[in-house]
Amino acid sequence: MPIRSIFLGLGGATALVHVASYIMIMAALDRRGYKTNIFLARIFFGRYLKAYKEATEKETGKPGPLYGICIGAIMLTLVFVVAAVLSPKG
Repeated sequence: MPIRSIFLGLGGATALVHVASYIMIMAALDRRGYKTNIFLARIFFGRYLKAYKEATEKETGKPGPLYGICIGAIMLTLVFVVAAVLSPKG
């Protein structure tokens, strides 16, 4: 199995983790009374992420666990996809 396929598979898996954590962040914001819109989620990504971080910091004094998972997953996705693009064919 080529290394490129492995990197793309890992990139796809981390992208799914990112999407799942973002949906859970939006659900957590809804439970806290912050209105979210699933259809505008891509546009308001930064706004919703910042609102979740501020809400959890106000409650517990530190960002919630989903914040780190969401940021980490999108960064790993970027790393894996760049590695797949730069890896040799074959």
